Formats: sequence, C-alpha cells, structure tokens
Amino acid sequence: MTDRAEAVARAQRMWDDGTFLADLRRYVAIPTESQEPERHPDLRRYLTDEMVPTFERMGYATEIFENEDRTGGPFLLAEKIEDPALPTVLLYGHGDVVRGLADQWREGLEPWTITVEGDRVYGRGTVDNKGQHAIAMAALDAVAQARGGRLGFNAKFFIETGEEIGSIGLHPFLKAQKERLAADVFIGLDGPRQTMHRPEVKLGCRGGIGFDLVVKLREGSHHSGHWGGVLSDPGFLLGHALAAIVSPKGKILVPGWTPEVIPNSVRDACAGIEFEDIPNLPEADPNWGEPGLSKAEKIFAWTSVIVLAFRTGTPERPVNAVQGEARARLQIRHTVDVPAERFLPALRKHLDAQGFDYVAIEPMGDRDVFQASRSDPDHPWAQFVIGSMERTTGAKPNVIPNSSGSNPSGMFVEELGVPTIWIPNSYAGCGQHGPNEHGLAGLFREGLGIMAGIYWDIGEGLAPKKR
Repeated sequence: MTDRAEAVARAQRMWDDGTFLADLRRYVAIPTESQEPERHPDLRRYLTDEMVPTFERMGYATEIFENEDRTGGPFLLAEKIEDPALPTVLLYGHGDVVRGLADQWREGLEPWTITVEGDRVYGRGTVDNKGQHAIAMAALDAVAQARGGRLGFNAKFFIETGEEIGSIGLHPFLKAQKERLAADVFIGLDGPRQTMHRPEVKLGCRGGIGFDLVVKLREGSHHSGHWGGVLSDPGFLLGHALAAIVSPKGKILVPGWTPEVIPNSVRDACAGIEFEDIPNLPEADPNWGEPGLSKAEKIFAWTSVIVLAFRTGTPERPVNAVQGEARARLQIRHTVDVPAERFLPALRKHLDAQGFDYVAIEPMGDRDVFQASRSDPDHPWAQFVIGSMERTTGAKPNVIPNSSGSNPSGMFVEELGVPTIWIPNSYAGCGQHGPNEHGLAGLFREGLGIMAGIYWDIGEGLAPKKR
C-alpha cells in the first residue's frame, strides 16, 4: 500500500496520461437527452454499455432497476461492500443530459464529440454530469489500486438517468430501496463552484416551486377603440397583483415566504464565501432583494421569486384590442427553513387581503418541484470533507450551506436520513444547459485529487464513525 500523496497523484495521472479523457469521450458520445422520448434507449445504453462494464472491471456488483414511471429512465446501483462494520459512502451521478442544441454550438464544435481547445474540454455532459461522476468513479479506482485492492470502506454508487426532467420516479424508488441504499453519507459531484482557485462544498439545495397567476375576465378580445377605458384590462390587473408580491426594489412582501431567522452556522458559512467575477456574466444588483443581507445570504440563505414569463394577448402579433386574459408564470427558490407547502396558501391569503381575490393561482405539477435540503455546516461529515479537501489542495473550501438551485438531494435526506455533500467541479462560465458546454482540464485534474484524498482519509479511519 502506498501513502496518501501517491494515491492523489495516481488519480491525477489518469488525467495526465489521457485515461480519463478517453473514458469521457465514450460517455459523451451517447446522446442521453432525457427530455426526448426517442432517446430513452440511449439512457439504458449508457448504463449497460459504459457504466456496468466500468464498475465490474473495478470489482463492483451492479444492478439496473426499472423505473416505475415509464416516462423516466432506469437506475443503476454499483456496490463494493468490504465489511458491514465499515462506514458506507453513497455516491451519486446522473447519466442524462439536457438537449444537445447542436445547431446553436459554434463552428467546429458539436455536442456528442469531445473537442479539446487549450484548457477547455467541449461536449454535452462534460460538466453536467458525466464528467463529474466520472471523476468520482476514476478516483475510486485509483485509491483502491493504491490501497492494494481495498478501499477501507463500503462504496455504493447510484446513477439515475432522469435528473434533467425532475428525477421522475426517483422518490418512490428510494422509498422502496431504502435498505439497499442505506449509507452513512451521500456525496454527489455536480454544479459549478464560485471561484476557480478555491474548491467548494455544497450541503444541500434550495427547493423550487412553480405556479401560474391568472386573471381571466372574459372570452376573447374586444376592439380597443370601442372598449378601451370601459373594460377592465387583465394585464394591468395582473401587474398590480405582481407588485403586491415584490417591492420596487425586490423585497418579498408576502408574509410567511421568508425565513424567520438565518441559523448562525449558515450565516457564518455565508460570511466566508468568496465569489469570483466571470467575464460576460452580470454583476449582482446591490439594491435588489432583502435589505441588510449580503450577496451570499440572498443567494444561499433566503427566498427568491422571479417572473419567468408574463403574457397577455399575442406579443409577437399585437392587435388593437382589450384582452380577456393575462397569465404570468412565477418561480420560487426557498431554503429548508420555509416548508414548501406554506407558499401557495400564504400567497392566496396575501392576495385576498390586498383585494386581488380575482387572481387565480394554478400550481404546476409535482414533477416541477425539488425539495429544499441542507446539512448543517457543523455536521461531522461536512467538517471531515472540508478538512480533507483542504489537506489535498492547500486551500480552505468555500462552504455553501445549500446550492442556489435545486437538485434531488432532499429525496435522499427524507428517505435515507443521510447528510448530503456536493462537490462541484465546474465554473459559472461552463455553458451548462446551453450551447458550447465545456469542462476545464485544471478542474478535472484537481477534482480527481480531491476525491482521491477524501476516499483515502475515509479508508484510513479519519471519517466519522459508522452510524
């Protein structure tokens, strides 16, 4: 058995010698667009042709599970159980990607073929999420080799194929398989980090809630010359209702929508977060949002609400008419401090009190909702991972109490009762969910070392004891 430094170096050599990139080329070549029903055979092919052979070569037992909801993709569980008395780590990745958008990529690039230009590695899934769970897999292999074939802990690696469509079918699967998936900690690799020079830990996510506000006064539209000024205008009425939700400077006005208090551990974590300016991305408006909060607190510790779309009439083909209906779609992001079920009843009460009882609230389906979750920054597993990353990189990680976006970690918390830890290995300018998606060579290499260090430290008995 070698030492920690050699285990980390062994993992990073997988980038240096091209082994990691060769694997990633094959993964990206499979067009796993979960939003497209005709691509569902490719979701299975990704598991059967790439993931299963890779894990079996590493000495893992594998099983593919069908999704009870046929609109979602299958699941894979790979297991290496060395001793039930040892800690068990549940690792997560998703093999599906968003639409390739091939016609929008710049000349010389296309989504299903890896193209390397300097430090950039282009291809759909390079960061979301094939490249990131490939880091976790490759580092596992490197550490097992460095430790003479054994990890020193139990590893369960779970890969879903429907995260980009809301993790359809995942929650009932976790409920049915909670004993099989039982673990001491959940570690996922996904998302961008705040800076290039500091690694990062995220400890959960904000929840997402979508709904429509609708003012429907009459069928059809009526001539503006004859009826303008005498028929109520749904566009203005809905605009006034929206203004009752958020102030002119972005403060949320609905009672019950924001946390009563930010926990001290969360506030302390936010105070230590460093942001990095990324070219071509907007600056935060210091005068928008909850007064008195820092940028980090507004993003990671508070509620946000935005208008995704507002429509009355036909904006692309306006006609001179008073419209009969106006509709706006809103989206809330919220922390675990405010229960999801509180938002729409609180809004109904608030709108009625403001005289907007004529505004209908139409919730979106459950598939558009991810639960909020957050592991305490002071949790022993969080502190262990933070310390391990600092030993490997020499830099103290940014500690994000929960990501600003949403992901399925709340399902794992609810069903398995595990602390959730996310380790992102991309950056804000990566093109995730758009054309020209790319990872950075430096972050791939660093990520391999970070994960090898974490695995090594768990195997050495430095992690929290088994529950």
